[in-house]
Amino acid sequence: MDLTLALVIATVAIALFFDYTNGFHDAANAIATSVSTRALRPRVALTMAAIFNFVGALLGTAVAKTIADILTGFEDMPPNHALTVVLSALVGAIVWNLITWYFGIPSSSSHALIGGLIGVGLAAGIGVDWNKVVDKVAIPMVVSPAIGFGGAFLIMLTIMWIFRHANPHTVNRGFRLSQTVSAAALSLGHGLQDAQKTMGVIVLALIAGGYHSTANDDIPLWVIVSAAGAISLGTMSGGMRIMRTMGRRIIALDPPRGFAAESTAAIVLYGMAIGAHAPVSTTHTMTSAVMGAGATKRFSAVRWGVARGIITAWVLTLPAAAVVGALTYFLLRLVIPGN
Repeated sequence: MDLTLALVIATVAIALFFDYTNGFHDAANAIATSVSTRALRPRVALTMAAIFNFVGALLGTAVAKTIADILTGFEDMPPNHALTVVLSALVGAIVWNLITWYFGIPSSSSHALIGGLIGVGLAAGIGVDWNKVVDKVAIPMVVSPAIGFGGAFLIMLTIMWIFRHANPHTVNRGFRLSQTVSAAALSLGHGLQDAQKTMGVIVLALIAGGYHSTANDDIPLWVIVSAAGAISLGTMSGGMRIMRTMGRRIIALDPPRGFAAESTAAIVLYGMAIGAHAPVSTTHTMTSAVMGAGATKRFSAVRWGVARGIITAWVLTLPAAAVVGALTYFLLRLVIPGN
């Protein structure tokens, strides 16, 4: 087999493995609140999330094209060198995903991948589209959690006002049923956002190997379906470590607050994917929405110490994945011919 073709196959396989780790790493984001409020049993919630992840992944490709546009200059590089770049970025993202999963920290798979791409781009001396990084990554990275926190806070205040005279038991029972819908909507948004990021990386690998023209061309159907399938399988594997952090350690939510958090996060994910074509973090958005909904009890009800640890992981994700990606790049250049 031709070495370049073998590298393309290996890179696509590792990209799908990253997609799988994204599924089990981020599955908790979509269902943790529904499980913690006992709206859904864990296995039922994971199955539902997997199905809606798959469907969401089929709904668009704009975010995938944004990811594929972050690095430029592949046409000027030998194929094996270009594939080394993509492969190294993936390794950086996967390593950070596994570290944060092991410690139960809800960090961002999206920003791990983007950090890996940027780190390898700098190490390889190829073009990084900084305007796109700022407009589509940095600004949404700040804006989406802010909207998640503020939106969930306001929605929960509205719910509290509307149902201020209602029986609490009846309200909780009604919102447990509503959470089935909001959790499904969030899972759909997760598939729409996160599976597309893997599609973008696979497109980069195909461009590097000479099997695809540009990032603006239509993404092959097999890429879309395989990315959708990988993230769904990962979701089915679950993420109980992170689920505990999301569902209980930040704040113990009741069904109305769970519904407010999930609904807000879903709206942000749809808006950023469809309106802004921005690859935002499901983790950041949902965690912020949980904090926003929980803060309506009282600000002291949120365990801000846990929240600070999560925010620290957010800040570290981009540079940590960038460093691992860059180190992997230098290592792979020594062992892969044609570099």
